[in-house]
Amino acid sequence: MAFYTNAEMADMHFMYGRANGNALEARRLYAQNFPNREIPSNRIFAKLHQRLRDTGMFGKNAGDSGRPRSISTPEVEEEILAMVQENPGTSIRRIAAQIDISPRLIWRTLKEQLLYPYHIQRVQTLNPPDFRARLEFCRWILRKQARNVNLIANILFTDEAGFTRDGIFNFHNTHQWADENPHAIVESRHQQRFSLNVWLGILGDRLIGPVVLPNRLTGPAYQNFLMNTLPPLLEDVPLNLRAASWFMHDGAPPHFSLAVREYLNQMYQERWIGRGGPVAWPPRSPDLNPLDFFIWGYLKSLVYAEPINNLEQLENRIEEACVTIRIKPGVFERARDSFLRRCRVCIDMEGGHFQHLL
Repeated sequence: MAFYTNAEMADMHFMYGRANGNALEARRLYAQNFPNREIPSNRIFAKLHQRLRDTGMFGKNAGDSGRPRSISTPEVEEEILAMVQENPGTSIRRIAAQIDISPRLIWRTLKEQLLYPYHIQRVQTLNPPDFRARLEFCRWILRKQARNVNLIANILFTDEAGFTRDGIFNFHNTHQWADENPHAIVESRHQQRFSLNVWLGILGDRLIGPVVLPNRLTGPAYQNFLMNTLPPLLEDVPLNLRAASWFMHDGAPPHFSLAVREYLNQMYQERWIGRGGPVAWPPRSPDLNPLDFFIWGYLKSLVYAEPINNLEQLENRIEEACVTIRIKPGVFERARDSFLRRCRVCIDMEGGHFQHLL
């Protein structure tokens, strides 16, 4: 850890006075007058002055009580900031253990410097050709939307997602209030396992489905779904909307089978989006599908609010969660607005990751 004698700190404060409170100028004067000394950062000059003004001393903690230091000094604060600058992903606990400083002092120091912990976002890996494909798709969407303001509401966005017994459980935001520790536990990794492969669609303000598909979906099974299961689900959609609707799915292998593409060409002609279709869906782009970037996460948060004990309960919970989403006001309008906003920022990023701009 950086250590400064009283004489060095007095010289720093003197230079700060000569610089009329300008920390950068004080550092330059200090380096000019004491070229053989270690030159501190400009922050420490201001910190020394503030500490002297507030406490009447430079604040060096003399003596070691055996407990982590809880008194802030300019050199301690400088070392904390240097460690964070060197490794932005470090933790308060790690810093405290390395330099024997109270975690509360570290937190206060970082907060005073307007530094806050931000979560890292996980994003889909993109291959070099993906950037151009994403860029072209988003440009196509915005061009078509400019000519037809109802375009997004006329696209049947579809996707499949897996639901298991364990699901997702966010321990970071989970707690129980009690006057004593209830020692609450959550069971996971059950020996008896089960799962469902669920299809959903969004068309305008309608949530289509859910439909349980085979866990190992094949091209023929998917074609059978499109031909025999999907049409009855769309019977409540007005004929004029069905006639103008587009179909969208991603590039999963069952979606790319020749029979599926021929069927979509027959039913939707030029109005479908997917791998090998009239409009190409950009590979590895779940951040552009409303099912992926919004509905699945929301649905699973409802489904897994309580433990699942059997397959029937899992299926019922999915049905109930879909009903909850259907009756939530404005949910599909917000999803469409988010889709358009994502297309715009994707163009701004030339097809690259854009989550940090949302």
